[in-house]
Amino acid sequence: MEHEFYPTPISQIRKKEYPLLNKTTYLDHAGTTIYSRSLMNEFSNLMKENLLGNPHSKSPSSSLATHYVETARHRMLRFFRADPEHFDLIFVANATAAIKMVAEGVRDEPLWYGYHGDAHTSLVGIRQLANAGSRCFMNDSEVENWLSQGPELPMQEKSKTLQPVGLFAYPGQSNMNGRRLPLDWPGRLRRAAARSNSQMYTLFDAAALVSSTQLDLSDHVNAPDFTALSFYKIFGFPDLGALIVRKESGHVLLKRSYFGGGTVEMVIHGKGGVDAWHSTRHSSLHEALEDGTGAFHNIAALHCAVDVQERLFGSMTQVSQHANHLASVLYDQMCAITHSNGRSMCVMYNSRTANYRDRKTQGPTIAFNVRDVNGRYIGKSSFEQISIQEGIQLRSGGVCNPGGIAQYLDLTAQDMRRGYKAGLRCGNEIDEMEGKPTGIVRVSFGAMSSMRDVESFMSLLQLLVDKEKSWGPLQVEQTECALGGHSGHSTESTPPMSEKHDFGSNSSHSQKNFTMQKKTSGGMRSTFRRLMCF
Repeated sequence: MEHEFYPTPISQIRKKEYPLLNKTTYLDHAGTTIYSRSLMNEFSNLMKENLLGNPHSKSPSSSLATHYVETARHRMLRFFRADPEHFDLIFVANATAAIKMVAEGVRDEPLWYGYHGDAHTSLVGIRQLANAGSRCFMNDSEVENWLSQGPELPMQEKSKTLQPVGLFAYPGQSNMNGRRLPLDWPGRLRRAAARSNSQMYTLFDAAALVSSTQLDLSDHVNAPDFTALSFYKIFGFPDLGALIVRKESGHVLLKRSYFGGGTVEMVIHGKGGVDAWHSTRHSSLHEALEDGTGAFHNIAALHCAVDVQERLFGSMTQVSQHANHLASVLYDQMCAITHSNGRSMCVMYNSRTANYRDRKTQGPTIAFNVRDVNGRYIGKSSFEQISIQEGIQLRSGGVCNPGGIAQYLDLTAQDMRRGYKAGLRCGNEIDEMEGKPTGIVRVSFGAMSSMRDVESFMSLLQLLVDKEKSWGPLQVEQTECALGGHSGHSTESTPPMSEKHDFGSNSSHSQKNFTMQKKTSGGMRSTFRRLMCF
């Protein structure tokens, strides 16, 4: 039964605004949510009825574009409850571009970098610039201990009096399994840094979090220094991101060497490099950091996006209630479904600290793998393929979260290096390594998801159970990439700070090679043969 959290029943919203969902079951809202028909119509009307010129001019069309850009900037700050007196918003291409902007701002300084193990690869990549050292905090406990002990930065080797800039980065929500991380770390780190007279800042990856809950930056004292996000994860359109900066911390970004476009007040070439000089704009952070001409059409579209979002769904709090309810229902049903022999079908990868009925600790994302009647893993690539054939769109693989994958699948660094040598790559179809899966399957819900999506996915799992009853064990051709010389680890070992829930009997299946299923042509029966007999 559908619980209603919106002003209008979700069935009516979907029928009018999302007719494309009548033909498919979309379960990848963590990747991007879906744009509504009204949003596209309103944006189309905006473009047809207004002449928008390059904002870097005083013409009427340019002034109108500037108006849309600046009012959108302030409107989005209000959307995230960020007071313009304390925050500025810089428009960028996406969350990764926002993260890179922070990295470029500190790259010319001695930099110490700490990041959480559940970080997206976009955060992990900053470690390459950390010339004063870096640390990966493997779990929340390590961060808590670090904060409790009073984090101090290492001294530079060449100068015992000079301390580097410190940057600590973490996601507000795991993009792998939807676990929500503590929001009090930025404030605690800021107070600890003040006590030790250290330059320590927080970079908060809010991309996954903002897709299905309210980002609240009203407490500027305890808010992150830098918050990265993507608008398409909230509204489906436009393809745009932002970096929200505490103004007290903005000076860190102004140390970058590069300048371009309208970010400068004057530039002197200087003959032969002599007298080369420039002056950067400092009237506001966004004027100093938004290089070149911004995506002013996409920025203008944010007005349409917010209008439609509020009209359809009310608030992000209502979206959060709706999406998490659906995720909790599906999670319970996935935990309960079993094969004909009573063996559990799904292995769930979720944290002990999270609960799908507690929106403070868990978002509407489920990470899992599927096992066959004999307890062997069904390849993530094969499972995604049969999902596609059944009209279900989801995500599989490493989902750009190497730390989460390694932790929950119990993959060591040595395991992954051997896998790489044997041909394992992100996105390829090598699905198993010495009896362990190399990635996960992920489903996620959004504002316009419905109970129909839950039912469609559970029908797929039940279909697999029913087919194995009809056909029994079948054989399939496999491609093997030999590793050799490693005994492997039990697939049932549980990494710290996480739970790998398998609600049925354990499989004794183990193998000393990578196994990749070969794609073959054929109908539904052929597909199920490959799935059931991996």
